[in-house]
Amino acid sequence: MPVWALGLNHQTAPLDLRGRFAFALDQIAPTLQGLRSTLRRQPEATLLSTCNRTEIYCAGESAEVRPTLDWLAQSGGVSADALHQHTYTLHDGDAARHAFRVASGLDSMVLGEPQILGQMKEAVRVADEAGAMGTTLHQLFQRSFAVAKEVRSSTEVGSHSISMAAAAVRLAGQIFEDVGKIRVLFVGAGEMIDLAVTHFAAKGPQSMAIANRTLERGEKLAGRFGAEVMALAELPTRLGEFDAVISCTASTLPIIGLGAVERALKQRRRQPMFMVDLAVPRDIEPEVKKLQDIYLYTLDDLARVVQVGKDNRQAAVAEAEVIIDAGVQNFLHWMQQRAAVPLIQQLNAQADQWRALELARARKMLAKGESVEAVLEALSRGLTQKMLHGAMAELHGSQGEHLESTAHSVSRLFLRGQRDPHGL
Repeated sequence: MPVWALGLNHQTAPLDLRGRFAFALDQIAPTLQGLRSTLRRQPEATLLSTCNRTEIYCAGESAEVRPTLDWLAQSGGVSADALHQHTYTLHDGDAARHAFRVASGLDSMVLGEPQILGQMKEAVRVADEAGAMGTTLHQLFQRSFAVAKEVRSSTEVGSHSISMAAAAVRLAGQIFEDVGKIRVLFVGAGEMIDLAVTHFAAKGPQSMAIANRTLERGEKLAGRFGAEVMALAELPTRLGEFDAVISCTASTLPIIGLGAVERALKQRRRQPMFMVDLAVPRDIEPEVKKLQDIYLYTLDDLARVVQVGKDNRQAAVAEAEVIIDAGVQNFLHWMQQRAAVPLIQQLNAQADQWRALELARARKMLAKGESVEAVLEALSRGLTQKMLHGAMAELHGSQGEHLESTAHSVSRLFLRGQRDPHGL
């Protein structure tokens, strides 16, 4: 059964294009249903969507790559040809290797970052609950998780990795003389903001506030760090109170516009503002970056910061690749074995049919008064004749090189553990 993957990530596509193909967790199930109904044979499918990537993994009777690309392009409102320039397509072993590298943090913007593994597990869980998973993808992803665990426990790939949240704190330290004297606003209350609050709190800023659409969730996060909570509706009027703004929500449209930031700057009398947009799609309108006294960074802008120290971990990456290669070979071996399953099922069915016929004949013989010894003899002879009939027919009907090949195969199948009488 062919396996294929189609995706775009931070290495192949710009931020705004990635934003068109960002799917929230609650969108994955209906999205997968739409994809599978579009494809001809409704293959197994899983969708992984994070800030840095959108990837579709499928397994089916045939690799329907172009229809998958057409569907994805339509879902993002771009032409298939335009999208094709920013995507990658992988098959079988290459698709498995990519999944293993992603799970292990080797394909991330932050080398060795651990968040992607949790995101993959969530994506697989949702796809499974939606009925889109099958045996092949289950094997692919369970093996991905096992490989990732071995990579993290056996190598130093994840050591000293700089997260996006840590990179934001580092940049803030370059802009402000003392991070301990600034007021920080966090917009959102998800995992990325949780990490950002944790890193900033370690620097002891003057004050922190969390703005979230759901106040209850915002209060829960704020309570852990002694931060203020505010509603998103308060953003336009209170934005100017903060020196740093870190935003990451699931909104499909920007929630901090150019006008709001211009008013905030006027209120601050041109004191600089540090802004980090960790969302895909963007939370902050890109035009904000052009304003004087605004230091706006996106995920892609942070990429150069998180590369620090990457060269020092290349030896660990090489070790991880060895583990991944072994995992890929094991998966391919499993797939080859799976290819023989239909034949194994047919052989079992044929054997059951022979057994049933011989049992029925034996029962008739017993009913006629035949001795048990004679019945058992007939039963065993009948079964062995049926099992050997095909091999004998092939041997009698073969000539020349074909006879030699047939004799070798028959010897391997029926004379296992014995010396080949033909010396083959």
